[in-house]
Amino acid sequence: MQDYKKIDYARNKDVVLRYIPGHFITPHSHVNYYMDLSDMKSRQREARATGEELAEMFLSTNIVDTVLCLNGMDVVGAYLANKLTKAGVLSANAHKTIYITSPEYNNSGQMMFRENNQHMIRRKKVLILIDTATTGGTLYSAISSVGYYGGETVGIAAIYTVATQISGIPIRSLYSTRDLSDYASYESNNCPLCKNGAPVDAICNGFGYSTL
Repeated sequence: MQDYKKIDYARNKDVVLRYIPGHFITPHSHVNYYMDLSDMKSRQREARATGEELAEMFLSTNIVDTVLCLNGMDVVGAYLANKLTKAGVLSANAHKTIYITSPEYNNSGQMMFRENNQHMIRRKKVLILIDTATTGGTLYSAISSVGYYGGETVGIAAIYTVATQISGIPIRSLYSTRDLSDYASYESNNCPLCKNGAPVDAICNGFGYSTL
């Protein structure tokens, strides 16, 4: 695999998007870049900066009861919730603080919440937090799951996004195709990289990548 490239976030030097050009398979598509967000998710200083910068985009939101974290975004979600709380964004929860949770997946790959966690979604205003939003498949599942368990999705936050909205809900992100204009996502049965014989560099999901 090639060496990492990076894009610094203009407002905060601790927010850095690292990516690798190549041919990668994700659960929903083939893509020409792998976004390595491991440090942004797990390194304390970068996770805090990422969460706080994302929070800036939701300070005008009236109520956020729960941050639903997808693809290992829990640490970032905690910092995002902390910034929203300090900035005066309200929670309707009895304890006046924001829940931070993540879904479980059943054998069919559907998102689910056990009985002891369902109260974090039921009748709650939920902000969905994801690392990257490309095809929208994961976000569609999350919005559907929130609705199934009786919650309301009030916003979507992402580090990088191709889509601008899902199900009529705007996606607010730190990076987008404005920063990486040649990012491309292809259906697995119509991938020009495959047709041109480009070898697959790695299989990727929200937890990382495995080289072939």
